[in-house]
Amino acid sequence: MPELERSGAWEPFLAARPAQIRRMKLHFGRREKSSRLPEPAWGLSRFAFDDLLVKRAQQAGATMLREATGAETVITCGRASPGVRRGRRLFGFKTHFEGPADDAVELFFFKGCYVGVNAIEDGKTNVCGLGPEDFLRRFDFEFDEIVHQSPALSDRLRSLSRSIKWLTTGPLEYGQAFHAEGVYRAGDALSFVDPFTGSGLSAAVKTGTLAGNAAARGDPPSIYLAQCKAALKKPFEISEIFRKAVNNGWAEFLAGLVPGRVLFALTRPGK
Repeated sequence: MPELERSGAWEPFLAARPAQIRRMKLHFGRREKSSRLPEPAWGLSRFAFDDLLVKRAQQAGATMLREATGAETVITCGRASPGVRRGRRLFGFKTHFEGPADDAVELFFFKGCYVGVNAIEDGKTNVCGLGPEDFLRRFDFEFDEIVHQSPALSDRLRSLSRSIKWLTTGPLEYGQAFHAEGVYRAGDALSFVDPFTGSGLSAAVKTGTLAGNAAARGDPPSIYLAQCKAALKKPFEISEIFRKAVNNGWAEFLAGLVPGRVLFALTRPGK
């Protein structure tokens, strides 16, 4: 919210009628951990969010380019292609559903996959997941079948109907790039954190703002990247620990010991 206010995008954000998220639920098989969020979150589709940011930037005098220009100052975002061998690569998938909405963000862990479910604008529900290639290929990347491999997720989606086709992206690779290369890396180009933390988009907005300010001042990328490292290194390391716990079957036990507020705080980007 503070970053959007400073950029003049907060009022357009509210005008897009995002859903309010007040609770968190973690699902491990049939086991569930629930807690209230320490502060309300917002649910808005990436299509609506990206559109309002582009329009705000254009109102401020920016020009949108979709190809390299040879400019001396470059701010880059997006994901690089990883070098992980076939079969072990990760792919993301998402869609929207219509039906009864909820004020909880729900996270489902199963078979090496993670799927998040939360309300967005206009009463829709966003379903977004990440899974290993070998498991997804067993179902020929038919995501309507894949989501039913989790009984809890299948129950959650039973009263909803899919409103758009499944979208997929990948391969994806977790990582951070805090080394200076003469460019201001931001968003996923700088740090692709586990999506289950729910902090990827806030980190992208934060680093995009820092990158723009650094470029405007003429600060070298090394100074900007040091700021980003201070803000993002800790939550990335925490999410890495939790990811290993999920892969090894320990997450259900560990999540039961750690209060929801602590889990939330540990995965937020620094100030």
